[in-house]
Amino acid sequence: MEIGSKLKQTRTKMGMTQEQVAGELGISRQTISNWENNKSFPDIVSVIRLSTLYSVSLDELLKEDKEMIKHLEESTNEVKSRQTFSKLIQIMVYLLIWAASIILFWLGKDGDEMGYALVVFYCVLPVSTLIVSVFIGKDRGWANYKWVMLLFFGFMYMLAGYATFSLANTAAFGNLQAPDITDIIPGILCSAAGMMIGTGISAIKARRGRSAGEK
Repeated sequence: MEIGSKLKQTRTKMGMTQEQVAGELGISRQTISNWENNKSFPDIVSVIRLSTLYSVSLDELLKEDKEMIKHLEESTNEVKSRQTFSKLIQIMVYLLIWAASIILFWLGKDGDEMGYALVVFYCVLPVSTLIVSVFIGKDRGWANYKWVMLLFFGFMYMLAGYATFSLANTAAFGNLQAPDITDIIPGILCSAAGMMIGTGISAIKARRGRSAGEK
């Protein structure tokens, strides 16, 4: 039996209308109708919610429906691909800003170094770190790995100072110095603030979604 027929049969046994199910899931009645008539397939999240709503196992809903299983596999792969692409974009945006900051230093190293330091280390890098971290915090695709990114941003902040002023001093006076490990602190703090903001936004959206589904 196809999943559409199973969903309709199970809903009928539960004594629920399409409108009631749609209200529980926070979607349109037409979407429920399309699922039950096999005009479209529910996504994996909806399948899980329907399983809970109808008090039936996932195995019972999906058993022997090869088309639905194929759809879920393709949907899952598509979601994973989008998540990977999103992560790459977030990191690449930051790295481009970081690289541009370093290049600008060396292109204008005979200019106003104090002005450069104020703009880059007190504005550009902290703000870009904060904003990118907000997006990472909102992105569930990172899961708990997002907190590892604190070290990444801290390291890049430290490296920015080393790749500019420290190397410039080495070139001018020949005294090679190791990076100052304490320079990672500003990057970590800015990233932590962004992560918490992003995680908070994600939690609020999830809570509103659950509230909408309960109404």
